[in-house]
Amino acid sequence: MNFAPHPLALRKALEPRLPEMLAVLRRFTVVESPSTDKSAAERCARIIAATWRRLDVSLSLIPQKRCGPHILIDVRGATARPADQLLVLGHYDTVYPSGTLRHMPFHVTSRKAFGPGVFDMKAGIVQAFFALEALQRSGVLLRKRIVFLWTSDEEIGSESSRKLIESHARRSDAVFVLEPAFGPKGLLKTARKGVGELELTVHGRASHAGLAPEKGVNAVHELALQIARLRTWNNPRSGVTLNADVIEGGSRVNVIADRARARFDLRALRVTDIRLLEARLRALRPILPGAKLEISGAFNRPPLERKMSRALFRRAKSLAAQMNLELDECTVGGGSDGNLTAARGIPTLDGLGAVGDGAHSIHEHILTHTMPARAALLASLLCVC
Repeated sequence: MNFAPHPLALRKALEPRLPEMLAVLRRFTVVESPSTDKSAAERCARIIAATWRRLDVSLSLIPQKRCGPHILIDVRGATARPADQLLVLGHYDTVYPSGTLRHMPFHVTSRKAFGPGVFDMKAGIVQAFFALEALQRSGVLLRKRIVFLWTSDEEIGSESSRKLIESHARRSDAVFVLEPAFGPKGLLKTARKGVGELELTVHGRASHAGLAPEKGVNAVHELALQIARLRTWNNPRSGVTLNADVIEGGSRVNVIADRARARFDLRALRVTDIRLLEARLRALRPILPGAKLEISGAFNRPPLERKMSRALFRRAKSLAAQMNLELDECTVGGGSDGNLTAARGIPTLDGLGAVGDGAHSIHEHILTHTMPARAALLASLLCVC
């Protein structure tokens, strides 16, 4: 067969497979995979790899020093030239420490599956597995090489996987990110804010708070003034936010504080806003005489701007309509590895993973009945893009 299966046929073929999908999801979830627990993540990676090796793929585990291995799965397109490639991107690490399953066990109700990491984003990996299996069962000749990359450190900043992600993105015509969808309607994420972190340290001068307060320079007071100043830079309409989320300072209550520190979360929707914000931060000056400022940090994830997703979303919406699935889009404040690929100029569509809610919380869950249609949508995109 050398033609793409109809999207509705794929959905109908996958709907009876839901019990198998849930069985695989259970298998992936009950082996915990915290980003910072290397041995646990390695066990989970082996389980995921063993499942994917049931398909006609070439799979390798790429070991890392401080985290679990990245899982690289290569599916050669029968009619593809070497340069024709699609990248499917996700992560199997979770924010939950080992032992979480004791008080947050995997379980399935009539329409929901609960457990650490089911929504963000092990169900996405399961859906991708069944999407590829459906295509291989149909006998379709894929037009392009498909690379599935499941990383182990997305939740802690993608430090070890970033170069690998960007390398495969540069060779790809499009990137599909299996991060969770947004909301119960399964909105795709066609724009994401860029994300950064700023550390502002204030150096003052210590003095006795009762005998000679005028001889001191209060670093806590300077820091409070700077936080108030930076708060005025927030612009919700344009998507720029600065939030002081960690602060510390001083040594004793009767000593004028000679040091204070704050860490800020930085977010913006556009590259131009990021550049402007970083320039303003570099130009920041003390308010109190004698105070000194030390500034470090910057944006580490560029934004995923909608122009990088627009065309792919139109294609996805058309395919969804053919399988009687309503599909819409949204902009979100959180970043993902899709930010990295879009910044390289590669068309990127995010939020193709599970539909559910409660990411990073005890209530994390997916809506189980949505899994077959989401898998069919990914399968259709892999056929036609």
